[in-house]
Amino acid sequence: MRRMRRLRAPKIREMVAETRLSLNDLVQPIFVDERISVPRAIEAMPGQFRQSLESVAAEAGALEDLGVPAVLLFGLPSQKDEAGCGAYDSHGIIQRAVAAIKETTGLIVITDLCLCEYTSHGHCGLVRGEKILNDETLPLLGETATSHAAAGADIVAPSGMMDQMVQAIRAALDVDGYTDTLILSYAAKYASTFYGPFREAAESGFAFGDRKGYQMNPANFSEALWEVQLDIEEGADMVMVKPAMPYLDVLRAVKDMFAVPTAAYQVSGEYSMIAAAAERGWLDERAAFLEALTCIKRAGADMIITYWAKEYAKLGL
Repeated sequence: MRRMRRLRAPKIREMVAETRLSLNDLVQPIFVDERISVPRAIEAMPGQFRQSLESVAAEAGALEDLGVPAVLLFGLPSQKDEAGCGAYDSHGIIQRAVAAIKETTGLIVITDLCLCEYTSHGHCGLVRGEKILNDETLPLLGETATSHAAAGADIVAPSGMMDQMVQAIRAALDVDGYTDTLILSYAAKYASTFYGPFREAAESGFAFGDRKGYQMNPANFSEALWEVQLDIEEGADMVMVKPAMPYLDVLRAVKDMFAVPTAAYQVSGEYSMIAAAAERGWLDERAAFLEALTCIKRAGADMIITYWAKEYAKLGL
């Protein structure tokens, strides 16, 4: 008689595990704040910090020493304006942070290309009145990408969900000679409530309206596949589903249908609800994160962007 419990005995359970999470799968996000000189705790994300330009290289070095293979950088500029000029300033916070990290480490550096952290209105593109200007934003994304590549970024990651953004970025990179710079597109990015803590961390809240006009409706599944296909056709080397946990069905479908390198972002809200519950003794933090990350891997992620990458590395698994 078949007894499935036989496969769940100690040691046998691990031997027959179908999914194996590895440190090599993980990417640690880092917030770099131009206005501070020492790391500053992020209240809405227990255990996470904004790094200064002076501290970011040391933080990256610590991650490398632990075995974390890659970081994803977000910048907080000292000044914001309507056009988000700090995003594509060759001496901007991210451009300098990339150079500092590359000077002292061998980490893979991924940079976020969205304008929302740099615009005074907090939206991901240029605006006229309260209308987001898709086409007028594209050249700025291309300029941002080339400035990041010039600083040493290995991968640029457009997250603004502007139509034709990948095509514009690929063209800009190629024209300026950065043909080897990869594009990781936030191809299926949903208008999610789980981004809440990030908006505190990156100070990227919006002054009016919302982002539902350019980020995806959580009710939609087929639209995500369409978005991914378009980005691949435009030149994306890798694609992303964001958030991760509420959209594992989308992640699985993307991986099965397109078979391209696929990332999932365990976003700030996913992180904070586990971390906050653990602080209150309601969850076992280690067990909860390991379960969540394993499930994301099982659903098809080749890479998982997670704020818990550093803690995972410390486990030495």
